[in-house]
Amino acid sequence: MTPTQPRHVAIVGAGPAGLMAAEMLSAAGVRVQVYDAMASVGRKFLLAGLGGLNLTHAEPFERFTTRYAERSEACGAWLSTWDAVAICEWVKGLGLDTFVGSSQRIFPTDMKAAPLLRAWLHRLRHPTQGVPVTFHMRHRWCGALQHENNQFSLRFDTPQGVRTAHADAVLLALGGASWAKLGSDGAWQAWLGALGIEVSPLRPSNCGFDVKGLNGQTGWSSHLSKQFAGVPLKSVALSFHDSVGQRFHRRGEFVVTATGVEGSLIYAASAVLRDEIERSGTATFHLDLKPDYTPERVLAEVSHPRGTRSLSSHLKSRLNLTALHLGLLHEVLSKEAMANPLQLAAAIKHLPITLDKTRPIDEAISSAGGVRLEALNAHLMANTLPGLFVAGEMLDWEAPTGGYLLSACLASGRLAGLGAARFLDH
Repeated sequence: MTPTQPRHVAIVGAGPAGLMAAEMLSAAGVRVQVYDAMASVGRKFLLAGLGGLNLTHAEPFERFTTRYAERSEACGAWLSTWDAVAICEWVKGLGLDTFVGSSQRIFPTDMKAAPLLRAWLHRLRHPTQGVPVTFHMRHRWCGALQHENNQFSLRFDTPQGVRTAHADAVLLALGGASWAKLGSDGAWQAWLGALGIEVSPLRPSNCGFDVKGLNGQTGWSSHLSKQFAGVPLKSVALSFHDSVGQRFHRRGEFVVTATGVEGSLIYAASAVLRDEIERSGTATFHLDLKPDYTPERVLAEVSHPRGTRSLSSHLKSRLNLTALHLGLLHEVLSKEAMANPLQLAAAIKHLPITLDKTRPIDEAISSAGGVRLEALNAHLMANTLPGLFVAGEMLDWEAPTGGYLLSACLASGRLAGLGAARFLDH
């Protein structure tokens, strides 16, 4: 490529990874055209920020990288030059500030995603240095990708009909397969597979589950479902030991749904629970309903004479068990077992809940699987198709909530953007 030829990269996907790649390329003097199927930029990013935009996490870097499990080494490499400190400095460069919450999660000071996105888009469209980024909304990539004479061509479905775009390099940042209505439907799996790029099947991550009831059917009893769907279960401990020796134990809270469980504590355990269901057909975790009480104290309180009080009144008085606690105990224990102090006390400290399937991937916060990292080089370029880069949740990695997802999406977008700029310079 001669210096007089314009360098041009097409980025497909206007989420955090795509925008960060665009920022790197713009700063390198590359013309960037961003294409997205949605009517506006960053739809899922804005949704994620509704309850407070969790940007990253303040824990030590060595522990931070372990959150990516078997991809810790790869994700750690992405994050080594784009860690939590760098993300906070980047936010500051957008004219905003951050703070560290009590859980060590890092947020913008106003907790919102929209002001950050507005400032980011303004800088991309009107950079003080670099080339302005152009956005093309309502452009849905239809999977067509050709590479001839060092040029790529892509076809998009648009409100005005099919449009063909050309570029010197292409960067895909289309997300996984959760929340398809916001643009991430995973349709690209088959398209990249047809190009000879190895893709692991997408699976739900940070997801809810359906329980296996006492009658062997999916879901809670009708009583529990009607009375407690949507009710949070707070201050409990979840423990799980899978069939290959992995252990999980954490305190927190989650929500009982009409058919199962979801929420922060469940999401934290979702990867190991999902994998166990895939191996064994079911996964059984145990709840400690009173983690601050020793087993001996629970047994003593349960065994305390209750006189004329009902069992529910007795347990509320002695152990502060709620109606939901009792409902869960009734799901597992027979009437006779509920009346047996030894069995009841054991269940309060070690209540088994069996799951038989994940909720659909479209309901999940994120997805696992995607383009195998082994199919890409260190700059996230396809080994078999030079000039094609992949970033974000399309890649085969996963992480729990807590800032880890967004951190790695941004870091991978940055790496792929720098890689594309480097590719065009050679």
